[in-house]
Amino acid sequence: MSHVINPGARIGVLGGGQLGRMFAMAARRLGYRVHTLAPEGDTPTGQISDVEITAPYDDLDAVAGFARAVDVVTFEFENVPAAAAATAEKHAIVRPNGRALHVAQNRIREKSFVADLGVPVTPFAPIRTDEELRLALETVGCPAVLKTASFGYDGKGQAMIGDAGAAAAAWASLRGQESILEAFVTLDREISIIGARGVDGSLVTFAAFENVHRHHILDVTVSPAGVAESVASQAAGATRAVMEALDYVGILCIEFFVTRDGRLLFNEMAPRPHNSGHLTFDACRTSQFEQQVRAICGLPLGSPDLIQPAAMANILGHLWSDGEPNWGAALAFPDVKLHLYGKSEARPGRKMGHLTALAGTTDEARKRVTEAREALTKPLG
Repeated sequence: MSHVINPGARIGVLGGGQLGRMFAMAARRLGYRVHTLAPEGDTPTGQISDVEITAPYDDLDAVAGFARAVDVVTFEFENVPAAAAATAEKHAIVRPNGRALHVAQNRIREKSFVADLGVPVTPFAPIRTDEELRLALETVGCPAVLKTASFGYDGKGQAMIGDAGAAAAAWASLRGQESILEAFVTLDREISIIGARGVDGSLVTFAAFENVHRHHILDVTVSPAGVAESVASQAAGATRAVMEALDYVGILCIEFFVTRDGRLLFNEMAPRPHNSGHLTFDACRTSQFEQQVRAICGLPLGSPDLIQPAAMANILGHLWSDGEPNWGAALAFPDVKLHLYGKSEARPGRKMGHLTALAGTTDEARKRVTEAREALTKPLG
C-alpha cells in the first residue's frame, strides 16, 4: 500500500460549509485533527475543526501557511481558485488532484472530458459570443438551457430558451459570461452516483440515489433509486471510468439524467461529497465523509453497503419565516435523524440542515422524512 497518513495527522479543508463540517466530524472520529480555511469565520466546518483560518482563497500567503501546517489538503467545494489549489500543492499533498478540480470547475471542459470517454451526455455547445449562440441553437435546437460555464449551482446562472426569439434575453441575463448551451431533456428522473477511489486505485460506489428538486434546489433524496439495475450499473460504470481517467483520489459525485425512454445522460460532477449522499451518514456502513477521509489518507476504503432503504429531506431557511422550527415535533418521529449545520442566519433557499429516515422501503422512508419535515412548522408549545 502507498504511504498512509495515519490518525493523529492533520487534514486541511479548503472551504467552510456543511460538507466540510460532516467531513470534519468523520475525520475527528477517526482521530485526525482538522484545519480549515475559508473567507468567513465561525463557519460550519470551523465550528468542528481544531484550527479555523479566516482568509480569502486568493490570499496565497495564507493558503501556503495553511498547507504547510497540515499533512494533506482536500476540498469542501469545487470553486476554490486554481491558484490556491496550486499553491497548496507546493506545500502538502492535495487530494483530489488539481486536474480533477480544473475539469469540474467549467461545464464546457467537464462535458467535453466526459464525452471523450464515451459517456453519453446531453447535446451541448460552448457559447462565448452572440454568433456562437445563434449557430448553437441551429444544432442543439429548442428548447434549450443556457448555463454559465463556471460558478453556477442550485439553478443560479441558468436561463431557459423556449425558442430562438428568447435567446438574446437569456444571453443578456447571463451578462455575456462564457456559457454552455444544453438541449432540454424530458426527464423520467435524476439519479446520482457517489464513488470513492483510494490512493492504491481501489474503488467503490454507493447504491444509486434518486433526487427530486424544488426551485432548482435538492429537496428529497432516496436510496436505492427506483431505476432498473442495468441503469444503475451503467451509471456506476461511468463514474468509475471518470475517476480512473482523472487518477482521482477521494469522493466524486456524478449526477445523471434518466430520460423517459430509458437513456442515461451525464449531467454534471462534483469533486467532493454531495448533498444527495448526506443520508449515508445514517444509512450506510461507511458514510461518504468517512470514505473521503479514508481515501485521501491512503487507508482501505470501507463498505458502502446500504443498511436499509433511506430518505433525506433538506431543511431550508424559509422554515424559519415564522420563528424557530419545532424541532421537538420532528424528533417525535423516533426513527428520524436531525442534522443541523450551525449556520447563524436563516435565509430562503439556504441549506440549514437535513433530516434522514430509514425504513423497510424507499416509499416508507420518503413518507416518514417528509412528514417529519412538515412537523417542523407546527406551532410550538
